[in-house]
Amino acid sequence: MNAPRTSKKALVIGGGIAGPVTALALREAGIEAEVFEAYETSAEGIGGTFMIAPNGLGALAVVGLGAEVGVIGQPVGPMVIEDGRGGVLAEFAGLADLPRGRLMRRAELYQVLQRRLHEVGLEVRYGKRLVGVEEGADGITAHFADGTSATGDLLIGADGTGSTVRTLIDPAAPAAEYTGLLGVGGYSPYRLPGRAGRGETVHFANGARAFFGYWGLADGSGTAWFSNIPQPEQLTAEQARTVSPEDWLRRCRELHADDLPAREVLRVADAGTVETFPRLEIMPSVPHWYRGRMVLVGDSVHAPSNSSGQGVSLAVESAVELARCLRDLPDHSEAFAAYEALRRPRVEKIAADAERTNSQKSAGPVGRLLFRLVAPIMMRTFMSPEKMLRPVHGYRIDWERRVVPVGRAGQAGRTGRAA
Repeated sequence: MNAPRTSKKALVIGGGIAGPVTALALREAGIEAEVFEAYETSAEGIGGTFMIAPNGLGALAVVGLGAEVGVIGQPVGPMVIEDGRGGVLAEFAGLADLPRGRLMRRAELYQVLQRRLHEVGLEVRYGKRLVGVEEGADGITAHFADGTSATGDLLIGADGTGSTVRTLIDPAAPAAEYTGLLGVGGYSPYRLPGRAGRGETVHFANGARAFFGYWGLADGSGTAWFSNIPQPEQLTAEQARTVSPEDWLRRCRELHADDLPAREVLRVADAGTVETFPRLEIMPSVPHWYRGRMVLVGDSVHAPSNSSGQGVSLAVESAVELARCLRDLPDHSEAFAAYEALRRPRVEKIAADAERTNSQKSAGPVGRLLFRLVAPIMMRTFMSPEKMLRPVHGYRIDWERRVVPVGRAGQAGRTGRAA
């Protein structure tokens, strides 16, 4: 499946998820890659739970990871929208002709990626915090805080919402914006009744004072849960850690004291499993995705909020599309322009939709009541599964189709398809 090797070498900044997938996709495109991570050690074991949607699984299949990722975590079954009082506002399953998404720990995906990098001989170099670059006619040199440097033909910023590469491309680039919500999650031995307790259904409830999500664990041992707490001022990770897990759980119990089944799930929840995610952020539209030999991928340029359920999926899509563009367009400026044309409309539409969802989550009592009243109508019309899920979950990258420069043979952006 690998394309013939070219003389190109890419320096990939960021060793989380987008960076390794970018390196693997570049390898499929015949381009050498080297990955640099700012932290001194691997992030193995760190991070909460997220979903990889069908479109993300499709992108991972391009780099040979579809089967391996398709068996970790647990499948996403029907989704139920509830009113926080035990009542169901709407229920819908995924599209029957698409694979089911997967709920997994970040650490599970991270292990798969690190194993594949090792298998193909791609190494992540840790303790390499980027501090500057030098561009020349024939290449680009990255300088790191430890005094070392590396030279390649291209530099790809996969360094997250706090991206250094983004500010090197454009010192005036916008920073990530806080969503006004703080995430708290964990596990509870509470067993949901019936089908819900077998991990087949994911529930979302706009409670009286906070948003609550939960699902039964696949082994039937209990329930995974999370709460999106309205928090006007963003906390740093250090500030969040000054509050004990027991106190975070106590706060969740207070916020959901009038919500069912949140109240029961939280009543017996294990404080030892509680994790806090203070940096629930969204990237505003980034004016410049690339400059010279530098380009952005993943959360560094298009982080939708967690409400989209698409953060990881969009990141791996973009990694694959960037590699595809670099494979087919030898001039990196043309490749970067085609890549942006492919990705910008899609990611910004999904981000805008997620931002509206955040507004509903952080709404006051009147806003929550209004949502409960209009939700059944919404689900029967413009929020039906076909209309809401098909354009997002059904999107597939046509890896075999050749990319053309923007403006030729129609638009370069018309190379993805909805399944």
